[in-house]
Amino acid sequence: MTSDSAAALRSHLYVPGDRPQVLAKAVARGADALIVDLEDAVPTAAKAEARGIVADFLGGLRPAGADGAEPTPAVWVRINPGAAGRADLKAVIGPAVAGICVAKTESADDVAEVVALLDALEHERGLPAGRIAVSPLLESAAAILAARDIAAAPRVQRLQVGEADLRAEIGVETGPDESELLWVRSQVVLASAAAGIEPPVGPASTNFTDLAALRQSTEALRRLGYRGRACIHPAQLDVVHDVFTPTAEEVDQARALVAGYEAAVAAGSGVFVDAAGRMVDLAVVRSARRTVAAARSGGES
Repeated sequence: MTSDSAAALRSHLYVPGDRPQVLAKAVARGADALIVDLEDAVPTAAKAEARGIVADFLGGLRPAGADGAEPTPAVWVRINPGAAGRADLKAVIGPAVAGICVAKTESADDVAEVVALLDALEHERGLPAGRIAVSPLLESAAAILAARDIAAAPRVQRLQVGEADLRAEIGVETGPDESELLWVRSQVVLASAAAGIEPPVGPASTNFTDLAALRQSTEALRRLGYRGRACIHPAQLDVVHDVFTPTAEEVDQARALVAGYEAAVAAGSGVFVDAAGRMVDLAVVRSARRTVAAARSGGES
């Protein structure tokens, strides 16, 4: 669950789980979150070895917020579907894992199976119950149509859409503005809001050299209600952070709205008129609070 003031993760950098040197460097790349990938990035023949590599990597990390620990990105692990995913969980669950990305999620029942194993592993390994969050990846038409039920499943913190798999299944060919996927992207935003969880993670762009196009598409995602995006290369991080971090002017305006509203409430009113002559109520202030929270997540003080 989340709230209007919860600070979202702006960037989610995918890192292949079978490359220890890349994993070691990824922590210092500046992403808000890492998604260590045991699924598509790892060939089938290398998956067992990759589990060991990822377990060693996680064992060398100090959990975010630990006493004396340097600031580190939140570390998520993308697991395989089915039996391979169960093996992934048994190999990697520990104090350094913030959450699990569940590939090829089709239904709330898929999430429930993962959660049941998480319950057992947390108990077995002395971790606080319910500490590890879940982010289902919706990669099929059935998954998109079940988005609201999946979003409402236990432990789900945010959704993602695997657009490459989805496009292949439904035969969508995207144009320059990717408007062909507008309904899908909006559907997932609505499902997330209805379930009271964090906004979904925006899709990764496979072209990491065209940063102008990345900025344009990321700005479009922000307008749709996204507050973060998946990245496949560190070169994409600065653009994604810039788009999802409000400007100083936006933050000042948001703070003024919050302060004005709180003063109005203290005086016994639920609305006030701001300096521009606009009527401001709680709906406007909720957006303002999200802007202030986003500034904090971007390092603004």
